[in-house]
Amino acid sequence: MRNQRTLASIVKTSGVGLHTGERVELVLCPAVPDHGIRFIRSDLPGRPSVPARMDQVTDTRLSTLIEQGAARVSTVEHLMSALAGLGVDNAIIEISGPEVPILDGSSAPFVFLIQSVGLVEQSVPRRYIRILESVEVVQGDKTARFDPYHGFRLTYEGRFEHPAIQATGSTVTLDFSRTSYVREVSRARTFGFTHEVEYLRNQGLARGGSMDNAIVMDEYRVLNSDGLRYADEFLRHKILDAVGDLYLLGHPLIGAFTGIRSGHALNNVAARALWERRSAWEWVTLAPHESPPSAFIEPLPQPQTHF
Repeated sequence: MRNQRTLASIVKTSGVGLHTGERVELVLCPAVPDHGIRFIRSDLPGRPSVPARMDQVTDTRLSTLIEQGAARVSTVEHLMSALAGLGVDNAIIEISGPEVPILDGSSAPFVFLIQSVGLVEQSVPRRYIRILESVEVVQGDKTARFDPYHGFRLTYEGRFEHPAIQATGSTVTLDFSRTSYVREVSRARTFGFTHEVEYLRNQGLARGGSMDNAIVMDEYRVLNSDGLRYADEFLRHKILDAVGDLYLLGHPLIGAFTGIRSGHALNNVAARALWERRSAWEWVTLAPHESPPSAFIEPLPQPQTHF
């Protein structure tokens, strides 16, 4: 796409936070060009806000938390992933609590909300971040790397010591010139293990988690009665998370990203490393006669009509 996009109108939902267990109201609103994505804590005095940017990330324990002053919002990655996947550049997100609702554990409910009202194209050109040089961050056995690529491609390699995950493979690569984010990524749910639940809850986490919003496994198998949505759903959820975490750069990427056992923490470290190495990327704004890479050529979602 060549120009920026925002929502055609306001849309609302509500749900509980995965980690806090608190019920919150969420309102997605249109925003003017060059506004970016910004969260507003509607429940706090003065309605403080925080921009959805990688430099506002202050906690990455099992989710991504952004913070500025009194405004603090956690588990933003699934909503950010949906906004990135649908090409939403500008939005105001009002939230009545400290955590984005988990809904079904994927980004599909957010995709549905946005598609239900549709998007509008704005008159200002979209700005892309184009990777010019490889940037790699290594922490122990974990790696995150950006590489030049004419499009948007993500690879995730996981080494999970669990029969259910090992059976679905260890690597997935999705090139969004050939892959639909909505069909092939958005429905992948977060996952966890029964033996972790008590520990996490003692740490004040996973208080809202259940098999309604996560894939849950014991030592041997998936416990959800409906099974998996994709054969490699675990890996695709890691791709979903990475799409959301990388969108905290504030602009879509023209390039490739590879994560080896990476998670929210390393995704953020890599995004900051890329941003700081100014020679490794450039701004790209497409002229009227130029075409974007095929990964970004997609129809403008129109409001869905239900009978």
